[in-house]
Amino acid sequence: MELPREPLKPLTVSDAPVEKFREFLEIRGEKLTDRRRVLVEHVFNSHKHFDADELVRDLHDAGQKVSRATVYRTLRLLVEAGLLRELRLTNRSAFEHDYGYPTHDHLHCTSCHRVVEFRNDEILRLRDAISRAHGFRPSGHRFLIEGVCPTCSRSHSPRRRLDLI
Repeated sequence: MELPREPLKPLTVSDAPVEKFREFLEIRGEKLTDRRRVLVEHVFNSHKHFDADELVRDLHDAGQKVSRATVYRTLRLLVEAGLLRELRLTNRSAFEHDYGYPTHDHLHCTSCHRVVEFRNDEILRLRDAISRAHGFRPSGHRFLIEGVCPTCSRSHSPRRRLDLI
């Protein structure tokens, strides 16, 4: 069975992520500071998987003055608000958009650490069938396949007879 390999397309949402985050913070009695706003806008201007250190570097390279502590605290708040999802990978935690993107799953190369998104309706049907059988109402799921991508497989192929043992 051939699976589609096109990138996921964002969903249409009624409110911008920064507005959703502002609402979340107001409920908690907190403010959307300029630094938090800059961070949220930066994160949602592109769709990629990133870790906190990459985000600090990207913000610095973009000329934005946001402290490492603010980045870490704001990432936790964005996850709590349902705007970002945290993926716990072999060697790090990566973040991705949760708000405005369809339910999907991931492949993670344990060699180059690349993350590939995919969507499969059979997985969703199986999740729902298992949930129904147990009287469970799912609110989401996380399915992560770890392995080695084709590029890393080719570059690490055995070159000597001893490597075959």
